[in-house]
Amino acid sequence: MLPASCLLCHNRCEEGMLCAACRDELPLLGANACPRCAEPGTGGLTCGHCQKQPPHFDRAWAPWRYEHPVDRLIQAFKYQGQLGLAPLFAEGLARQLAPLADQWDAIVPLPLHGERMGERGFNQSLELGKHLGRLLNLPVLSQACQRTRATTAQAELPIDKRHANVRGAFHCTTALDGQRLLLLDDVLTTGATLSECARTLKLHGARQVDVGVIARTCHH
Repeated sequence: MLPASCLLCHNRCEEGMLCAACRDELPLLGANACPRCAEPGTGGLTCGHCQKQPPHFDRAWAPWRYEHPVDRLIQAFKYQGQLGLAPLFAEGLARQLAPLADQWDAIVPLPLHGERMGERGFNQSLELGKHLGRLLNLPVLSQACQRTRATTAQAELPIDKRHANVRGAFHCTTALDGQRLLLLDDVLTTGATLSECARTLKLHGARQVDVGVIARTCHH
């Protein structure tokens, strides 16, 4: 088998899809993010947005900032089917979350609507969840929550329209009485979609819903 070349610098890479040098240069989010929504640069304090309008999820983590080249890697993962990136992303999250793993009962990947699933052929959050579940030794509830309508892609909407766009977009098919859940997605921007999904999970009995994402944008 020929050695692979790094997705970013095209140099030889021993394992995975990135060489060690490129992996080490990915822009880390850092420790002083808002504990509620992972907004960077708050000195570890709850940001103003979460004080005024707290999301329905309880805490959030992201290993990286949504900046070059992480943005390019996530786009390759989602839109070009580069599923070989899932282990790299899961390992980044696991480094942060492994010490906390006993605080959760299960992982819930953010569901994709059937239409979007048909176009893409896979749910990137589920692909991430499969690897993270193994690393954290947690079950993955891939069917616990479903997307009941195809919403406009949040990235195409102005920020003030995003909450309304996803309102009522999720439905739980399982009773989640007392469960402590880790909800997974690829990127956290306004948090509107994750907040609405967390609200639905809590309506169906979840006691705690925390969020793990690959990357966090640097402003609401």
